[in-house]
Amino acid sequence: MIQYLLKKQHKVIVAGNSWQLNYLTQTFPGIETLLLNGYEIRYPKDGRWFSLNILKQLPQLLRSIKQENIWLREQCNKLKVDAVISDNRYGLYHPSIPTVIMTHQLAPKTGLGIWADRLFKFLHDKLLKKFSKCWVVDVAEEPNLSGDLGHPRSTNNQIEYLGLLSQFSDRDSLPKSKEHLLILLSGPEPQRTILSKMLWQQVIQLKQPIVFVEGSHNAIKPDVIPSHIAYYQQLIKEDLLPILYKASMVVCRSGYSTLMDLVAVDKKAILIPTPGQAEQEYLAKKLNREGVFYSSIQQDFQLAHHLVSVEKFPFNKINLKYGLNQYQNVLDTWLNDLP
Repeated sequence: MIQYLLKKQHKVIVAGNSWQLNYLTQTFPGIETLLLNGYEIRYPKDGRWFSLNILKQLPQLLRSIKQENIWLREQCNKLKVDAVISDNRYGLYHPSIPTVIMTHQLAPKTGLGIWADRLFKFLHDKLLKKFSKCWVVDVAEEPNLSGDLGHPRSTNNQIEYLGLLSQFSDRDSLPKSKEHLLILLSGPEPQRTILSKMLWQQVIQLKQPIVFVEGSHNAIKPDVIPSHIAYYQQLIKEDLLPILYKASMVVCRSGYSTLMDLVAVDKKAILIPTPGQAEQEYLAKKLNREGVFYSSIQQDFQLAHHLVSVEKFPFNKINLKYGLNQYQNVLDTWLNDLP
């Protein structure tokens, strides 16, 4: 979306924390940036308490959202901002400037049962209604990627489906091959590191080409890297794309951005949802049930075993590539309607 806006000669200012801005400035050299720290949510080591841990931090989260809104008003006054697009930042709404929030979760999953899900949806709806519009990052019809998360029974009239967003959607197809197994890590700590250590001990025993991408610039590089493994802490999209295209299989989290990238490049994957993160667990189970991606839980994960099991998995193609450029029409309409 940033690339498309820049191509249309719009001035874009991006706000984020230090590592987000570092990544974005590598991707878009010279882009104007503002430091905006995240919500600083603390994730438990034991995934079983993930949702309860988030609930405990809710008062702190609401305070952060309020401070974020104060910050936005100050920046809009200073920089003469015309409009705001928020990527799941609930405080970036404004009473007199068009503001849009992007999300794939209209009905969040808590993992705590139906009543907790309904309570969270009620609170979530109140936050979403503060914005001029809500863009759901998915296609409206079936098949779709987000399932119940982005397609609840009841919505309000400010909802619009944006289509899928992938960092690879604007790229011409590269020659595809099956040269290596790609380990592509991401997600919150400490679970990212826990999975990294688990998978590293397993891939060093394999006798096939491996590309191991930590997905964190803070990851500690192993002292010894076997010759059959290419190791990276983090890659920008220009470096990751050819590696992804040459992968015979991807082992990764079931985070929504990762799933959209997999759809964009049409790759098979073994999904390992972050323990206790109900959204990822729901998506992994849904896509496994539909035969789109293979999935397994993190506990006692054995890569060698699953590499054998996937040989019988159907890996049904999900026809969603048409949705990868849908955002352009939505953006154009919105931009034309700006005051």
